[in-house]
Amino acid sequence: MFLPTTIEEIRSRGWSRPDVILISGDTYIDSPYSGVAVIGRILENAGYKTAILAQPDVDDPADFTRLGEPALFWGVSGGLVDSMVSNYTALKKPRNQDDFTPGGVNNRRPDRALIVYTNRIRRYFKDTVPIVLGGVEAGLRRVAHYDFWSNKVRGSVLFDAKADYLLYGMADRSIVELADALRDGKPLDRIRGLCYGAKEAPAGALALPPLKAVQSDPAEYERMFKMFYRNNDAVYGVTLAQDHGFRFLIQNPPAKPLNMREMDAVYGLPFERDVHPYYKAQGEVRALQTIRFSVPTHRGCYGECNYCAIAVHEGRTVQWRSETSVLEEIRKISAFPDFKGYIYDLGGPTANMYGYECRKKLEKGACKERRCIYPSVCPQLPVDHRPQLALLEKARRIPGVKKIMIASGIRYDLIPADIAYGKAYVRELTRYHVSGQLRVAPEHDSPKVLAAMGKPGKSALLAFKDEFERETKAAGLPQYLSYYFIACHPGCTERDMAGLKKFCQETLHVTPEQAQIFTPTPSTWSATMYYTERHPDSGEHVFVEKDPARKQKQKDILTQKTEPAERRAKPDPRRRNGRGGRSGNSLSGERAVQVRDGKARVPRKEKRGGSAPESR
Repeated sequence: MFLPTTIEEIRSRGWSRPDVILISGDTYIDSPYSGVAVIGRILENAGYKTAILAQPDVDDPADFTRLGEPALFWGVSGGLVDSMVSNYTALKKPRNQDDFTPGGVNNRRPDRALIVYTNRIRRYFKDTVPIVLGGVEAGLRRVAHYDFWSNKVRGSVLFDAKADYLLYGMADRSIVELADALRDGKPLDRIRGLCYGAKEAPAGALALPPLKAVQSDPAEYERMFKMFYRNNDAVYGVTLAQDHGFRFLIQNPPAKPLNMREMDAVYGLPFERDVHPYYKAQGEVRALQTIRFSVPTHRGCYGECNYCAIAVHEGRTVQWRSETSVLEEIRKISAFPDFKGYIYDLGGPTANMYGYECRKKLEKGACKERRCIYPSVCPQLPVDHRPQLALLEKARRIPGVKKIMIASGIRYDLIPADIAYGKAYVRELTRYHVSGQLRVAPEHDSPKVLAAMGKPGKSALLAFKDEFERETKAAGLPQYLSYYFIACHPGCTERDMAGLKKFCQETLHVTPEQAQIFTPTPSTWSATMYYTERHPDSGEHVFVEKDPARKQKQKDILTQKTEPAERRAKPDPRRRNGRGGRSGNSLSGERAVQVRDGKARVPRKEKRGGSAPESR
């Protein structure tokens, strides 16, 4: 049975009103891949009457208020992705398609969804119960952050939205603790993973540089982000306080990671793995095609790529489900009438991080001065592919299962660190778990760009490529590798993209058809580099391409088979003496020359509602 999303369903359950109403920028897919569905099921399991209002029409009071007012609190999420990322491309052009909206047309999620949804709640329900923000958009905007869409440092979204509380990270425990405290009238200020406003900072809190300082000084912003990031650890993270002028933003320490028993309990909740009928009648939801028959095995990632928000949102500690729990879920899926025998993904943020973690990290927290697998795999990390090998072997023997794909990506640099089972993993992966192509994410080949990304060098990619092709040939299978690449990341120039094009053609023997243009998403190292134009470790100047036309050119250099003759013949009017008039030659270390007070110009036709944009 789905969680109710219509007033008729609420009444059929005999409720006068729900305890909690969860509002989401995505449609309601009752799946363990949907954050609002997971939180809803957790609350339901804890005894709270929970309803979901998905993609309400913010311009229609009747639609927005159709479930009435909750008795306990509102929970507001922008969806699985930041609403600005969902609505705009890296060049700040509106996205036309949305896989999480019925019918696929991207016209139901407002820009800055948290602010808009909260505004409508307060407009339609005066003096209402507390409003609690959650999800990726809330978590990555919980303190002062660089906002690419407006090209400025914004304060906490908690204050921008005028909400009461904000839960960040994976709030499985925190949401129930919050509900219990609100129900019982108890203090909330000790709940882990909670942010709230206060007139003064609590005793012992670590003071972040105030909002005014980080808005006026990029060096202060960088210092703030380092303090924020280092205290994102559940073992040693402390309470943070940031002065926003009129109030302090208080961030309690992060929630503790779930243990295996708790993970099994969450993923064992009665998900329907389908779109709620109310929304299904409105059109096809494309995302369902993949997530309906996919199974998550773990959370968290110690890869810590600088452009990725997973380490901040899910954490750097990997938590995994038991083999029994995963296999039981696959058995349930195999009994669905429309199951054709294919599991489209069995994995997590990185598939081959399942089943092992650094014991020292579990006891003392993540190392403050180094990363788990960059610039090389730490000897303290006991890389062991046996748990996933055993899981995959048992899973593909389940009756009705024809093939299980690994689509969530792997870290190929972990494979040589597993001397005993690394090659066996490649063999099993190649022979049984690739459907035509296996996608990997080298992102670039330039050492300096990879260093800015926090990604391994190309030698690890080439070693994996050789092993994959060797096993593919031995198995006689028609399959190949395909590659994700990023253009315009801080540190990346047109010369670097030309070098990547040559590497792809001469070494990988491919001509990429797709590449992502980098978008600075809030609360990532790469966004900090984009804003400050400095490398956070060395302090050295980093070239940052901020002009939309030249961003497109970086992408075109990689993806176009040949450069148009008119482009080859036409010189860049901004270049003099071989130097870039905007940002200089990154090889010579020249400082960037800003354009129009440091703001990248956006063509009028690309603007929408005065705000803009996207990411990977």
